[in-house]
Amino acid sequence: MLDKLIGKKVLIHFLDGTLAENGVLEQADDKFVKYVTDYQELYIPITSIRTISLPLKEREKPKVGFA
Repeated sequence: MLDKLIGKKVLIHFLDGTLAENGVLEQADDKFVKYVTDYQELYIPITSIRTISLPLKEREKPKVGFA
């Protein structure tokens, strides 16, 4: 299932509540995923991942002020 996400920019949520963002999923197998950002190359064990999100579109920022 992770094979469909290879080469795409994803967001990885970990079991401890932290996340890794602004990176690309490079490889995935039954034990590890390889996640690459501009600054680092991460080899993440599958057992530490809660979810992997694929952002579909940018969220609109709320307008501030009075109209």
